[in-house]
Amino acid sequence: MRMIHTLAAGFALALPLSAQEQPAHSASEAVAQSRTPTPSPGEIVVAAPAKDWVAIAPADLLVMTLAPDRDGKPRQAIIQLMPSPFSQGWVGNIRKLAAAHWWDGLSINRVQDNYVVQWGDAEAEDKAKAKAVPSGLNAVSASEYTADLGTTYLDQSSVAAFANLPLRKAISHQFIGLQTSLVRDPYAIAGLFWQGWPLAMGIWSAQENPNTTIAWPVHCYGMVGVGRDLAPDTGSGAELYTVIGHAPRHLDRNIALVGRVVEGIEHLSSLPRGSGALGFYERAEQRVPIVSIRLVSAVPAAEQPRFQYLGTESESFARYADGRANRRDPFFNVPAGGADICNIPVPVRRAP
Repeated sequence: MRMIHTLAAGFALALPLSAQEQPAHSASEAVAQSRTPTPSPGEIVVAAPAKDWVAIAPADLLVMTLAPDRDGKPRQAIIQLMPSPFSQGWVGNIRKLAAAHWWDGLSINRVQDNYVVQWGDAEAEDKAKAKAVPSGLNAVSASEYTADLGTTYLDQSSVAAFANLPLRKAISHQFIGLQTSLVRDPYAIAGLFWQGWPLAMGIWSAQENPNTTIAWPVHCYGMVGVGRDLAPDTGSGAELYTVIGHAPRHLDRNIALVGRVVEGIEHLSSLPRGSGALGFYERAEQRVPIVSIRLVSAVPAAEQPRFQYLGTESESFARYADGRANRRDPFFNVPAGGADICNIPVPVRRAP
């Protein structure tokens, strides 16, 4: 595991504004406010000032070009790679595979309804037919499924509380009062947003590093992971998948997550479902050809797409996250009162 040195500053609050201290209002003011249209989460994103948007480096983006659809329309998906310290062994392999043009001419081989789309070498199971991977790929340890957060991101009283595992359930109900990005999460002690990514948080109880906090990326819609065989195999990054259904959070910490689709997910989620076991295509002609997968930084500068994400430490994201958890715009009669980490997708847009 690798250490994240600080997560303290400016975490976005994904909790009801009613839980925060609010100034008193008169009855007439309350009535007036109840009649004032409240912006939707989408409107909050549109109104976010330029300073709240963070550029995504072209070197952290992959452009995946598929064969045109049956109407001859081009199909591309843009993938953002995970930042350090998460999954960097696999991310390094993916960079090498893209630089070697390894995926060119391979295919999408599996589309399982409400689950994943998977791509790579359809002949990988047959050593006589499998496409050779580039030399120098890393063999990555399962320890990289998580990263060590240390204890610097919360005040000492909160750290002591989280470290006391029997209090886990009680502490989870106190998140509404914490001025952090912590989101109640059934799969972890908490969910949180960090540098634009959704993470889950837990306690590392190994003897060599007791009671320190760890975090891991979570399987939300559009996240990209590494296919693997049974443990101890962890996959090389040559076989990849993306989530196209309800978040399969049971996969967290069991498979490496290496990125997310930030544009073009519709070209993957709308593909015909495979009729074989686990959604694999049974005939070669059913597979969707991959024309190429390239790092955007390897594309001519004039053709490079530029993207930004809404900074998860910004006030705009705090308002957006609250809006996702507590819809107050006119269509909604009953605010949900909360949202899981995957129901607060981090907004990503083309740079103006």
